[in-house]
Amino acid sequence: MLPINVQCLPINITASNLNQRLNIQPGLSSADQLAIPPKPTLEHKHPAIDFQQQNGHRCFERLLQHLAQSDLPEKEVVKLYLQHKYRQQCRASTLQLVYTSIKFFLQFIQQKGKTTLQEVTRQDVEAFIEVDQDRGLKITTVRLRLMTLNTFFRFLVDEGRMQEKVLAHKIRLKLPDVLPRAIDPECLKQLICSIAHVRDRALILLLLRTGMRIGELLNTRVQDIVMSEKKILIYEARKTGVGRVVYFSDDARQALEQWLQKRDAAQPFLFYSKQNLRLTYAAARRVFMKYVRKAGLPDQGYTLHRLRHSFASELLNAGMRLECLQPLLGHTHIEMTRRYARLTDKTREEEYFRAMAIIEQEGIDGHY
Repeated sequence: MLPINVQCLPINITASNLNQRLNIQPGLSSADQLAIPPKPTLEHKHPAIDFQQQNGHRCFERLLQHLAQSDLPEKEVVKLYLQHKYRQQCRASTLQLVYTSIKFFLQFIQQKGKTTLQEVTRQDVEAFIEVDQDRGLKITTVRLRLMTLNTFFRFLVDEGRMQEKVLAHKIRLKLPDVLPRAIDPECLKQLICSIAHVRDRALILLLLRTGMRIGELLNTRVQDIVMSEKKILIYEARKTGVGRVVYFSDDARQALEQWLQKRDAAQPFLFYSKQNLRLTYAAARRVFMKYVRKAGLPDQGYTLHRLRHSFASELLNAGMRLECLQPLLGHTHIEMTRRYARLTDKTREEEYFRAMAIIEQEGIDGHY
């Protein structure tokens, strides 16, 4: 692997600054009307933001149509809350999560003979969570659904449509503190060597050398790249909504330059396909898995996100401080970044093997 030179310069681009720079008007907050935020001029608007807004609007209309055709109780309340979330400019995925969580909960209480949210008790919420757990859903899924419902319930309490005692003692689910799963360095070498396609090599090397989330890279356009400084500007992180700057290495730069020479300059996004202006996550995953199989790697649950884990692990092994790695990964809290220190603690590893060598050579215990 070529050495990676990364400057420890955290640069935060706030949502307000981004809105001013791109001339994006915020959505209306009035509870009396629902309006689509006015579209800025195209020459100042990042295509990824335009794509997300259009996708969010289509999802919102689809969910309202589905709600109208359903037999759920309290449909008007659900519609009111969906409008509230849409005004907050939530992403399509968030709107879908909100609707799905509320739909399943309303179906659950409907089966118990309750037709209004005023009848809901804390015991109903506990029973719903237990059912999800018994179904074998991942704890992260159950916890996310519970958090979504708690936000919905707070909205209902503020609107006077639910008893506040439902939220008196919130149910909390403890997540397991698992280690990140990086890809073995030898497997990474095999994977990279198996990639011959120019676009695919640039895609995977950029993920590995920048630590970007796949959604962030798929939203990147050519104008976001500063080739002379080997950096990419992420105007709005897909997960946190906070912008940042990431850097890439020489091998990623070489792959990127080759792709820029071949790609269609008329396309707004850096990576695209014949069917879509922007390469989809499903298509990117198929590309990645194709090379996993081509490289003959063992079936170990490889995902695109594990390239991000490998990026962080390699930088820590090379001596980068956590305080520098945190903004590169776009973590809000350094505890998220600290997980990689447990994975790459060379000092602890060296101390263990030093002590174990003494035990094996000198027989400290002597009672085996």
